[in-house]
Amino acid sequence: MVVCLGMEGSANKIGIGIMKNNVVLANPRKTYVTPPGEGFQPSQTARHHQSHVVDLVQTALEEAKLSPEDVDMIAYTKGPGMGAPLVSVAIVARTLSQLWKVPIVGVNHCIGRNMAKVLQAQVKILLI
Repeated sequence: MVVCLGMEGSANKIGIGIMKNNVVLANPRKTYVTPPGEGFQPSQTARHHQSHVVDLVQTALEEAKLSPEDVDMIAYTKGPGMGAPLVSVAIVARTLSQLWKVPIVGVNHCIGRNMAKVLQAQVKILLI
């Protein structure tokens, strides 16, 4: 029974998910909202993610009723996306991986989205 903590922060939303055997145990998120008429600036979006990521990890662990010792691996969005937010989340993922002594895997955002749909539908696929 593998427990994976996943971290996504490729755009204006940051989310921390915890899965165990394809079951979502937690998925707290925070969304960066700009004033009307303004677009997302990478540096501002990264600061938003930095200010929420630790609390989101703690919230996810609490919702899942797990501790860091229960986590078997960490996955994070490696790209594509906005550079500064991606780097912010990657640094936290790497830090937690080292602190908790668990493997880390970078996930392509596009492939991750498609695989999430497959898991939700519980469809068996063959990868070539």
